[in-house]
Amino acid sequence: ATPEIEKTFVHKVYNAIAPHFSSTRFAKWPRVAAFLDSLPPSSMVIDAGCGNGKYLGLNDSCFFVGCDVSPQLISICARRGHEVFVADAVNLPFRTGCYDAAISIAVLHHLSTEKRRRKAIVELLRIVSTGGKVLVTVWAAEQEDKGLVKKWTPLDEKCVEGWVGDMDGGGKSKSFPATSSPSLAKIDEAEGEAGMVSAENLEEQQEYFVPWHLPYHRAEIAGSAEAVVSGFARKDDKKSAVVYNRYYHVFVRGELERLVSSIDGAVIVDHFFDKSNWCVVLQKS
Repeated sequence: ATPEIEKTFVHKVYNAIAPHFSSTRFAKWPRVAAFLDSLPPSSMVIDAGCGNGKYLGLNDSCFFVGCDVSPQLISICARRGHEVFVADAVNLPFRTGCYDAAISIAVLHHLSTEKRRRKAIVELLRIVSTGGKVLVTVWAAEQEDKGLVKKWTPLDEKCVEGWVGDMDGGGKSKSFPATSSPSLAKIDEAEGEAGMVSAENLEEQQEYFVPWHLPYHRAEIAGSAEAVVSGFARKDDKKSAVVYNRYYHVFVRGELERLVSSIDGAVIVDHFFDKSNWCVVLQKS
């Protein structure tokens, strides 16, 4: 079952901000483009968590399929003529070994437990053929712009325990509140307390709410008005925007490699730091 924090602060948020989010996502990362350009002609490629589909069709000698958990983002992809459908990265509805390559760009950091992050990688490896390659990128805790991190809302231990339970499945985890009101109250409280997470501990912090500012003039503001009334979003009159909070688990140095190393059949052929992201290229053995 998908944890409530993902349902509310990932799935619901991206559906709410999809048109505006898509309008800001057009630049292709060179390292991702290089990976796709390196694939043999006629390769079948899956982009799991494709967003607005900016990487779909990047290599015109390959065949691309995209999926995302957000129906609104998938609608945007479909209108652009891409082969896409709604699917969960943790449970991909594809036959084993049916793709030659896969990419997962900025997806794993939205999954709220290590078990789910590991399962998403297992799924990517399952659906590629033996020898197939997988590129995974995640946001790094070691952000190049330290000022950016200060704009995020760190989640303290009391909030974290609301969704992280027994990782082995032996116990019953507490469910995160179905509504966002308790969390937004915590956010407001945190923003009023300058020392919620001390500077010396900031690098150890990995759980955040990262704000998305949806300008008042956007057409989708009608839905945002309801979101503000319900407590799902809040207004920021100084920036003339409705603010939605997205859940992120940022990865520390070596965490992604350790996660992959625990998976049978995964061979790391490259790993690098790029644009404040940790990245790995895997090959299915």
